[in-house]
Amino acid sequence: MRAAATAAAVTAISRGTAWGAEGTPAAHTAKLPGVQRSRLSTTDTRTTWNRITTYNNFYEYAGSDDKTLPSLIAPGHLITTPWNIRIEGECARTGLMSLEEITRGQVLEERIYRHRCVEGWSMVIPWVGFPLAGLIAQCQPTAKARFLRFDSHYDIEQMPASRRLQFGWPYTEGLRMDEAMHPLTILAIGLYGEALPHQDGAPIRLVVPWKYGFKSLKSIVRIAFVEEQPLGTYQKVDPESYGFYANVNPDVPHPQWSQSTERRIGELRRRRTVRFNGYGNQVAALYAGMDLRALF
Repeated sequence: MRAAATAAAVTAISRGTAWGAEGTPAAHTAKLPGVQRSRLSTTDTRTTWNRITTYNNFYEYAGSDDKTLPSLIAPGHLITTPWNIRIEGECARTGLMSLEEITRGQVLEERIYRHRCVEGWSMVIPWVGFPLAGLIAQCQPTAKARFLRFDSHYDIEQMPASRRLQFGWPYTEGLRMDEAMHPLTILAIGLYGEALPHQDGAPIRLVVPWKYGFKSLKSIVRIAFVEEQPLGTYQKVDPESYGFYANVNPDVPHPQWSQSTERRIGELRRRRTVRFNGYGNQVAALYAGMDLRALF
């Protein structure tokens, strides 16, 4: 049944059939228990639930940059129970960890973060999650672990539209160890106090708010502690346009458009983009002495 629905969606895309200007907002679920407020949250006005859950890049399901299709397809095809993440590489604890093991003992916080897409649009999203540093501590990395590599879930039977994109699936991204350990870097399991919707990267995703959104990979199934810098999916596909660091920088244009302004979803006028997405006071020291035009 799921495969049939997805096949119908892919057929509609290939024929140019409109699925409507609006996606389908995620259904609400019970509130996550024990969620605390965070001093690291922005006071910017939050983007609405309906907009956050109907305007998504999730290429595995859409097979394109259509923002509405993930809300129509992912909920019926992304199976999130049970969920395990494989831990491997330069660390003492390796093997499969269940989502329950990963979240056990972690203090959940609401982190209201600005989200800036490399395409020139932005949102303000009230994530629920915990610092990635907490999981890193559990895994006990060795001195050789200089980077982390993340892989997203990939199932071609449930994601047939992905065949249209030569991405070399699964979707992969990476962080330097000090970036991964930074207090702003979180693993998100919720949104607006509820469980993370499928189209937004359920059940667990990476969130790095000072980087372009493609670094914050969805539906994590593998984390590797590695010595060499990983090659991310976007960087592999188009290295002239997408670099490893992907820090929000209005002074470094994309080859096809300026990054000096952005369109916040729900607003009419464009607004000025701020370096590091406005988190420069917290993260600029990570890149001291680096040429951020060359190392974009």
